[in-house]
Amino acid sequence: MTSPERTTTGTALRPDRAELERSRLPIGELAHDARLKRRGIVMDHQDGFVWLRPEGGGTEWTALPGDVQPLNARERAEDLLRARVANANARSRGEVL
Repeated sequence: MTSPERTTTGTALRPDRAELERSRLPIGELAHDARLKRRGIVMDHQDGFVWLRPEGGGTEWTALPGDVQPLNARERAEDLLRARVANANARSRGEVL
């Protein structure tokens, strides 16, 4: 008897739960929604969707897991540099010790 998630030849119709768990982006990670061409923070994985929120806050939206990709190394480096410059500017204005 075959499981409902497999065809008669044994090939998977959809990925199994363990594979989905491995491919999930961690909550709190910055990701790119390729369909909407927007970046957002992963807030949750629910009902087969990834819930994202804009970086600066705002209304969450849903995306299909296949449309959401982690930022590449260059994008992460640019974000880190941007944050360091913002921190240095705040220090120079006396806002941060």
